[in-house]
Amino acid sequence: MHILRYILTITCPDRVGIVAAVSGLLAAHEGNIIESDQFSDTESSRFFIRLVFDLDEATAPILAERFAALATEFAMDWHLHDLRRRPRVMILVSTAEHCLNDLLYRHRTGALSMDIVAIVSNHRELAHLAEWHAIPYHHLPVTPVTKLAQEQQILDLVEQTGAELVILARYMQILSPELCAALEGRAINIHHSFLPGFRGARPYHQAYARG
Repeated sequence: MHILRYILTITCPDRVGIVAAVSGLLAAHEGNIIESDQFSDTESSRFFIRLVFDLDEATAPILAERFAALATEFAMDWHLHDLRRRPRVMILVSTAEHCLNDLLYRHRTGALSMDIVAIVSNHRELAHLAEWHAIPYHHLPVTPVTKLAQEQQILDLVEQTGAELVILARYMQILSPELCAALEGRAINIHHSFLPGFRGARPYHQAYARG
């Protein structure tokens, strides 16, 4: 028996019995849940869950096959990730270095298990950090006139590097709807903020309602 650690992420229409069905299937295959985070969005009637669990490596393909049937029953979008596999990551930054520094430090110490394939910036200021960590740095300046062309360069780099995830680490540009659509499910903003359009109470709810 060779026990490995996996992450299972699920989103689906909210209904009774999701957690019981998922945890029951894991238990039936001797999966041991280590962490569980879940959220039910009452506005969209969607359910989200992230599970970290240990499982015999030989059982993983069987579990995946059985889970596919369960996913059909609950109309789930799901992903099973083997933690031995390090995702390929691209980081987008501008001039502030604190977010990038934190990512690079955690990557260097092993706290973040990922391969950083590129750092992309609309400025040159942080090139020295990329050089010190031996990570390719791509300077892609942007103006209102060149924005769409610059975003296409970003997408070209995503394809060329095989990046699976794009991290916005205080990247001080608003992504176009086209770029957001192209990176749907593959981008995360770790330094989020809202423009003055979302004033007063419940700004996150306002932004969600805006789309």
